[in-house]
Amino acid sequence: MRYAIVDIETTGISYMHGKITEVAILIHDGHRIVDEYATLINPEQKIPYRITQLTGINNKLVEDAPKFYEVAAKIVGITEDCVFVAHNVSFDYNFIRQEFRSLGYDYQREKLCTVKLSRKLIPYKRSYSLANLCRDLHIENLHPHRALGDAKATAKLFEMLLAIEPNPGGLPLQGFNSSLSPDYIRSLPEEPGVYYFLDENQNIIYIGKSKNIRSRVVAHITNCTTKRALEMKNKLFSVDFELTGNELVALLLESHEIHKHKPLFNRAQRRTLFNYGLYHEMDDKGYLRLSIRKIDDEHLITPLTTFDSFVSAKNYLFAICDEFQLCQKLCGLYETKNSCFQYKLHECRGACIGEENPADYNDRVQKVLDRFAYARPDFLIIEKGRAEDECAVIRVENNRYLGFGFASKEVNGFDPFSYYSNCVKAYPENKYVHSIIRSYLDKNPKAVVLKAE
Repeated sequence: MRYAIVDIETTGISYMHGKITEVAILIHDGHRIVDEYATLINPEQKIPYRITQLTGINNKLVEDAPKFYEVAAKIVGITEDCVFVAHNVSFDYNFIRQEFRSLGYDYQREKLCTVKLSRKLIPYKRSYSLANLCRDLHIENLHPHRALGDAKATAKLFEMLLAIEPNPGGLPLQGFNSSLSPDYIRSLPEEPGVYYFLDENQNIIYIGKSKNIRSRVVAHITNCTTKRALEMKNKLFSVDFELTGNELVALLLESHEIHKHKPLFNRAQRRTLFNYGLYHEMDDKGYLRLSIRKIDDEHLITPLTTFDSFVSAKNYLFAICDEFQLCQKLCGLYETKNSCFQYKLHECRGACIGEENPADYNDRVQKVLDRFAYARPDFLIIEKGRAEDECAVIRVENNRYLGFGFASKEVNGFDPFSYYSNCVKAYPENKYVHSIIRSYLDKNPKAVVLKAE
């Protein structure tokens, strides 16, 4: 087994916006370093002052350095047939992959992270940063925060880890009982998307989503902890997939595909999840009623939100009744022919016996409904696409999910909202989609959202 121990310096922490300023690669045969390559790289963008303070690499230093495309062939060649090793490997690997993507090349290597390996083989350390591990393990690093200095320190750490576990990279692609060969696994993309497990008759037995399809498939086929996992692995014959470019579309497509195909092992996994919903309707006396009901997948009404148990749904509705002084009887939480118990405590204003005006009661119910409405009823979410020149589009109209699609980033003079709207493929709503979209918007306040005028 050969390992390429890699360290890079960059203009920032985001591989989508930052660029590489220095790279060092040490080829290790499991016993010693057998080859070495290091160079500064002209990032073709300004290096922030705070980065210069940390690394000592400034704009003048890289002015005459080669650009990435000039060293790309060298990096491909020296790391060929090697496991890509780095301290916090995702950082280095994603930056290098992104540089290659910009050149139209799909760079893929097996990965090994010395942070994760250190946590496993040298437990109970207070910190697993390279600097702290070097200090604790008496590893000398003459040039910290420079690619070659950190790569050499990582190599010394890696040799210590090899002394504990001689085959640290052996588990992911060998030694498992699976019909999928290591070469087949390596051919799977390390991209976001939805994957399909097929049996020998090409029936879909499981559908999942991941930000890295290959890694998730490896996790499945190395999982021997449950009877269900073993049964699924034994039935697995091949893997199909659909790339989505981003996790949001992967989640939306996964929910649609599971609802459509109802695979055997998804049913086993999800039959107790999110089966209760919060609904609202107007009764014959003009009162808006909230209620908890078991979700019927064939029913066209989408719940306001979903719950994984009846108890959690009831507890949520009780809390809403307390917060907005709603009637527990009208919310289906208290059965009686007369007033509800809360009315006797002066915590209900009498909607249960027609004492409160429906309009006043409904105003408070509407405040609850507003919590589940979007800030604007008509909008598009623009996300990363499956290629550099593409974006993904998610459409919501009148607070209803309409579907998603992909479009060229170039609008070419058209109205952006109309242009992107026309690229959306229709997908039906289900009980998950609005929770998925709301969660995305909550977690990504700076998401690109186009709103209808």
